[in-house]
Amino acid sequence: MLKPEKGKAPGRCPAGRARLGRAEGWPASQGRRGRQGGGERPPGGGRVKRHTCRAALRRFGPTLAAAEPEGRRRRSPRRAASPRSCPAAPSSSSSAQAPQPRRLRRAAALARRAFSMLQWKKTVYKSVLLSFVLVVAVTVLQRGMTPNQFLQGQQQKELLSQEPVKAQKRDNVLSVANNFWKKELEPVTKTAKAMVKQASTWDVTTTNCTVNLNFSKDDWFKGLEPNFKQFLLYRHCRYFPMIINHPEKCSGDIYLLIVVKSIITQHDRREAIRKTWGQEKEVDGKKIRTLFLLGIASKEEERANYQKLLEYEDRIYGDILQWDFLDSFFNLTLKEVNFLKWLSIYCNNVRYIFKGDDDVFVSPNNILEYLGDQKTGHLFTGDVLFKARPIRKKENKYYIPNALYSKPHYPPYAGGGGFVMDSPLAQKLHKVSETLELYPIDDVFLGMCLEILKVTPVAHAGFRTFGIVKNKNSKMNKEPCFFQNMLVVHKLLPLDLLKMWDLVHSNLTCSRKLYIL
Repeated sequence: MLKPEKGKAPGRCPAGRARLGRAEGWPASQGRRGRQGGGERPPGGGRVKRHTCRAALRRFGPTLAAAEPEGRRRRSPRRAASPRSCPAAPSSSSSAQAPQPRRLRRAAALARRAFSMLQWKKTVYKSVLLSFVLVVAVTVLQRGMTPNQFLQGQQQKELLSQEPVKAQKRDNVLSVANNFWKKELEPVTKTAKAMVKQASTWDVTTTNCTVNLNFSKDDWFKGLEPNFKQFLLYRHCRYFPMIINHPEKCSGDIYLLIVVKSIITQHDRREAIRKTWGQEKEVDGKKIRTLFLLGIASKEEERANYQKLLEYEDRIYGDILQWDFLDSFFNLTLKEVNFLKWLSIYCNNVRYIFKGDDDVFVSPNNILEYLGDQKTGHLFTGDVLFKARPIRKKENKYYIPNALYSKPHYPPYAGGGGFVMDSPLAQKLHKVSETLELYPIDDVFLGMCLEILKVTPVAHAGFRTFGIVKNKNSKMNKEPCFFQNMLVVHKLLPLDLLKMWDLVHSNLTCSRKLYIL
């Protein structure tokens, strides 16, 4: 019978204690559970030491195997005979106990969970990074830009934002796209210079004007007249290709550029103007040049024939600017904005611009005399209307619905029959006009631009866009002595214009110099 050694703490042998007890004849109640119920300890008193337990297993292993039942021996023969079933003896260098199996499993589970979370985060980060790279690549390809330009594109974006983009085709887009994979990339500064250089010519080559249906289902739009619906559906179309162009008209120093709004069918009015106040000449070293602004014929069946006649007319005189849009009343604003763009491109050496209709009488000499006392900067002079009310009567030519303009008064503007402005102000008007929605009445549209620039047009008594007097039957409207002192008088048809021009420039004797105030 084994006894614990004296002076050493007794040990347990949980794996073989019961079997060892049975082999030595111990009662079954003296096992682990028997002690909990108050049973006696094995003979000798204290606990069995671990190393004593292993020695006992080596000694009594075969006896234990023979004493166990058949079923139990089949289940764990190796456990009874093997010393591995006995826990390892605690190390003498450390008194710490080994971690319990439950804690080990919990620590292992936490470790596996942390590792799984780390792998999931890596996958998410990789997916986000890949998505960002794909978005950048698609953006670069859609814009037709080089990667270098995409990263440094802020300066280039500012340059592009200064140019109109509607109804245009720009040549540099294809050139950049073709050079996408070249190793040697041009600096952004060179590209910017190329864009500025491109603006020196008319860059609108195609008509890309589609209908805007964003508000076509609104109730206020459905109640408009057909002509206003047409205007609003295509109001975003601003610039159009040029059919006839004469940039050489602005070569050299031009003191006064006479610009006349006309339509393709009114050849007789243009001819009368060329023979009278539209003559190109030089007065005291001041050059005067003339241009006519036109669109295309509004009737399609007459368009081809009128276009041939216009091209022949232009070959003779070379003074026509023509754009590819219909000549109509609402498109007069298109003539305004397209001419301002043309002027900013080709006419940097022009000092003053007179702009008027083709049914007016003009005295260039009186205009030159007036301009001689003016200073350039913000000159805009004509027959100015202050606090004019929008006309709400549908039968009137200048009718404007409340849905299009709801304010009670228009800003100050000069009547479109004729006005004078200087070149610096015209350049500013061009830039401001691109920030405003087009308006059906061209005179009022210019007044809106002037309002943004905080420039008030100057009223001059020599501009008579409603006749010498408003009574059309008055004899004063046919008195040459009154015309002799006017700058602009509206309205005269070609035969009346030719007669009045001859009378004013004949040996006309007037009793006194007349000023109509």
